[in-house]
Amino acid sequence: MDIETIHHFGDELHAALVSRTPVAPLTERAPGIAIDDAYRIQLRMLDHRLAAGERVIGKKIGVTSKVVMDMLGVDRPDFGHLLSGMVASEGEPIEVASLIAPKAESEVAFVLKHDLVGPGVTALDVLRATDFVVPCFEIVDSRIRDWKIRIEDTIADNASCGLFVLGGTRRDPRDLDLALAGMVLEKNGEVVSTSTGAAVQGSPLNAVAWLANTLGALGIPLAAGEVILSGSQSPLVPVAAGDSFLCSVGGLGSACVRFV
Repeated sequence: MDIETIHHFGDELHAALVSRTPVAPLTERAPGIAIDDAYRIQLRMLDHRLAAGERVIGKKIGVTSKVVMDMLGVDRPDFGHLLSGMVASEGEPIEVASLIAPKAESEVAFVLKHDLVGPGVTALDVLRATDFVVPCFEIVDSRIRDWKIRIEDTIADNASCGLFVLGGTRRDPRDLDLALAGMVLEKNGEVVSTSTGAAVQGSPLNAVAWLANTLGALGIPLAAGEVILSGSQSPLVPVAAGDSFLCSVGGLGSACVRFV
């Protein structure tokens, strides 16, 4: 894909973010788009936000479950960048009108105390480099109309990043078995999903190791202090004004989010 088209799609996705007006799928308008093209579009979209004063504060891993991989026809996860403007406080409600078509998903977030530089990073390396883990919500949102996405669409759209909310409880991951820790997601007081960390690449540790190795091959480290969202352990649940969600992780604690 030529640079003019890369810039056009990146600019269009940023405009959709700002105006909260979704666009038609890129894969419908550029059927030959490759995954590498999509990541270049993602960076162009991010350039606008960085120029406006936001900072990269972490990364997110998407498409970690086999169900989603099969749906999108891929055999690997994807990633996006977390920016300072994406942080939402657990104690403050999120305005649904500030997003396009938000969905909530629950997962475990890692906060690093040391750099992780791939290739060659293992799950044990992730343990050693992690300061703490917390339960969290990612509020995904799509600038692609009606969530009609293929893998190239969501990558270009910064892995459908919206906002994220970190819970208030912190634990050393060496004190937990993250693969076996149970997660319960409740919406408006009713259980909508149960899972374990094994749903994410066998363990959230494996997902973070994959990310470190994937980025390392591109010359990008995971830096100390960064927040890493390890991948959803729940279905993507549509949200509306008035909804509240609670995510509880065995041995770790909980996170909550409310919408108005």
